[in-house]
Amino acid sequence: MRIHITFLAIGLLCGPAAARTLTPHDLVMLDRVTDPHLSPDGKLVAYDVRSTDWAANKGVHSIWLVCSSCRSGDPWRLAASDGGATNPRWSPDGRLVYFLSSRSGSTQVWATDVRASHQGGAPVQVTHLPLDVGTFRVAPNGKALILSLGVFPDCDTPVCTKKRLDARAADKATGTLYTKLFVRHWDAWADGTRNQLWALALDGQGVATGPAKPLMRGFDGDAPSKPFGDETDYAISPDSKTVVFSARAAGRSEPWSTNFDLYETPIDGGAPPKDITADNPAWDAAPNFSPDGKVLAYKAMQRPGFEADRFTITLRNLQTGATHALSLKNQDLSVGALRWSADGSTLYITAEDGGFDKLFAVDAGTGATTALTRTGHVSAIDVAGETMVFAQDSLTSPTEIFREAKPAPVQITHADASALAGIDFAQAQQFTFKGWNNETVHGFAMPPADAKPGVKYPVAFLIHGGPQGSFGDDWSYRWNPQTYAAAGYATVFIDFHGSTGYGQAFTDSISSHWGDRPLIDLQDGWKAALTKFPYLDGDHACALGASYGGFMVYWIEGVWGAPWKCLVDHDGVFDNRMMGYATEELWFSEWENGHATPWQKPENYERFNPIDHVADWKTPMLVIHSARDYRIPLEQGLAAFTALQRKGVPSEFLTFPDENHWVLKPQNSQMWQDTVLAWLNRWTRK
Repeated sequence: MRIHITFLAIGLLCGPAAARTLTPHDLVMLDRVTDPHLSPDGKLVAYDVRSTDWAANKGVHSIWLVCSSCRSGDPWRLAASDGGATNPRWSPDGRLVYFLSSRSGSTQVWATDVRASHQGGAPVQVTHLPLDVGTFRVAPNGKALILSLGVFPDCDTPVCTKKRLDARAADKATGTLYTKLFVRHWDAWADGTRNQLWALALDGQGVATGPAKPLMRGFDGDAPSKPFGDETDYAISPDSKTVVFSARAAGRSEPWSTNFDLYETPIDGGAPPKDITADNPAWDAAPNFSPDGKVLAYKAMQRPGFEADRFTITLRNLQTGATHALSLKNQDLSVGALRWSADGSTLYITAEDGGFDKLFAVDAGTGATTALTRTGHVSAIDVAGETMVFAQDSLTSPTEIFREAKPAPVQITHADASALAGIDFAQAQQFTFKGWNNETVHGFAMPPADAKPGVKYPVAFLIHGGPQGSFGDDWSYRWNPQTYAAAGYATVFIDFHGSTGYGQAFTDSISSHWGDRPLIDLQDGWKAALTKFPYLDGDHACALGASYGGFMVYWIEGVWGAPWKCLVDHDGVFDNRMMGYATEELWFSEWENGHATPWQKPENYERFNPIDHVADWKTPMLVIHSARDYRIPLEQGLAAFTALQRKGVPSEFLTFPDENHWVLKPQNSQMWQDTVLAWLNRWTRK
C-alpha cells in the first residue's frame, strides 16, 4: 500500500501520465474477476481474482471481499487465500466462507471465519476425501455439503475409485481398451470416471463429518456435465431435503445426444434419482428453486441434437408436477444465467441481445421483461435480500462487479484500475447493413487508439467462432480488438447470419449454410464498413478467425481471397467430412450438416468443404493449432499447413503441445499474440 501511495504522489507532482495503448503483455497480466457471491445479509461480496504468475506460467487464484453498498472502502484479500483459493461460497449464517484449495496436495473444501479478523481467520480443511473435489454447494440449513467427485459409477465409496485408479497407475501396460465413445472429450482422454454428486454432513463448526453418501449410485452420466459444467448444474431445495441435478444418461448415444434431463433425489441418498423432465427429449438445465421451495425454474431447449437452440424458462409446480413455459413478453431471447429474486416475484436472467449480453428482470407471473443494462456483457448474477450484484465487462473494460441500483448500476470493484491507468482505449462503433436475404446484419468497427483524422489504417477483420456465437461489446483475453488497435490496426467484426442475440431464426439460418449466407454477410459487411469508416485501408487488410471463424478463413482462402493481404487461422475446420468422423461431440457436426452422419449424406459435408478449394489457395496464411484440441483435432491444422507449403503459399504453423481449443497459459498467450501481430505486420504494413 505504501508503494502504491508513493507512485500516486509522484503522478500528482508530475502531472498526468502520457496516454499509452494496451499491449499483449498488459492483457496477459491483468487480474481477472469472476464468481461474485453475496453474503446472506447482502452486505459483502466474495469473489475470485485470478492474477498471473509469469515466472510459473500460470494463474493464481485468491478470494477477495468488498462491501456491496459502502460509499467508500477498499476490497480486501482473505488471508486464507495463501496457498490458492477459488469458488467462494458463504455459510447460511454468513460466518464462514467455504472455498476450494489444493494446498493439502489434492483439491478439497476449506473454510475461513470472516469475522475472526478483517482478513479472515486461519482456514480449516472441511473435507479429507481421497479424490479431488470438483464443485460444491452448501445446504441452506448449513448441515450438509453437496459436492462432485470424479468416480467410477459402480463404486459406492470414493476410496473404491481411488484404489482402482492407483492400481491402474501401477500397471506397467499403458494401453487403454475402449468399447464406446467418448474416447476423448475437449482436451482429455476418457478414463471411465464420471462427475457424480455426493452428500457430506457438516458438524456445528461447519466441518464435514461421517462418510460421503452417493446421490447418483449406478447412474451412467456426469453432473456437473463435462467439460464446462459447474454447480449451476444442480440445486438444493430450501428445506435442504432434495437435490435436483441436470445430466445426460450416457449409454452409447452420449456423443450425439443433447438430451439432458433434470433428476430429483433425496439429499440423504435414500432413493435413486428420478427423471422429472423425461417428456422433453432436448436439453433441460440450470435448476433453480424458488425461495419458498414451491416452484422449480429451469432452462429448456425444444430441439434434440441442437446445442444452440433457444433456452426458454420453464416453471414446475413441485406440489403437482405441472409445468409451463414462461413466455418472455415481446422478446426472442435465449436465457443464460438464471436467478430468483428474494421474494420469488422476479427471475433475473442474462441474455445476448443485439451485440450485447444484458441483464434482464422477468416477472415470474406474466413474463414481462425489463432490461437492467444496455451495453456490455453480463456474465454472472447473485442475489441476497434486496441486493443484487453482477459481473460485467465490455470492449473497454475487463470484468468488474456492479451492484444493481437506480438510476444506474454502481461499480464496486476496480481490480485493474492501476494496471489500466493511462491506457488510451479505442472506441468501437456499431453499424448495420443489408446482408443475406436483404436482412439487417450488425457489426462493429474500431479505429486505432491514437487514430488521426484523414489517415487510413491497416485492418484486422475478425471472424467469430461458434458458429452460433457473437463478437460484441465484451472483453476477450485472446481476440481483443484493443490489442490490434494498440498496434495501429483498425478492426471490423461482423455478427453474420448464425450469430446469437438477434433472434432464434437468425441463429438457425447458418445450419447447413456455413459457406454461403455468412460469407455474403462478411462480403457485404466489408463493403459497408469501407464506405462508412474512412479510416479503414481496404488495400492492407488481414482476415482472422478461430474455430468456425477458422473454417471461414480456410473457406475465404479458396473462394474470396482477393481483398486480403494475409490470413490467420486458429483451430479451424479444414476438412469438413473428416471433422464429422474425428470430432468428439458428434451432435454438432451432424446437426450443422443436415442432421446426418458423413456416410448418410456425404454431399452435405462436401457442400462447403475448404479442402475441395485448395487449388485456388494463394493468400499468405498463419495456421495455429494445438495438440490437445480434440474438438477440432490437430490434424486439421497440420493438413492445411501441408497444403500451403506444398503449393508454395507463404505460410507459418504455430502449435502448442499443452493447449486445447484455447490458449490459456500466460506465456503461451503472449507468444500467440506476438506471433499473430508479427504476421499482420509482415503483410499489411505499407
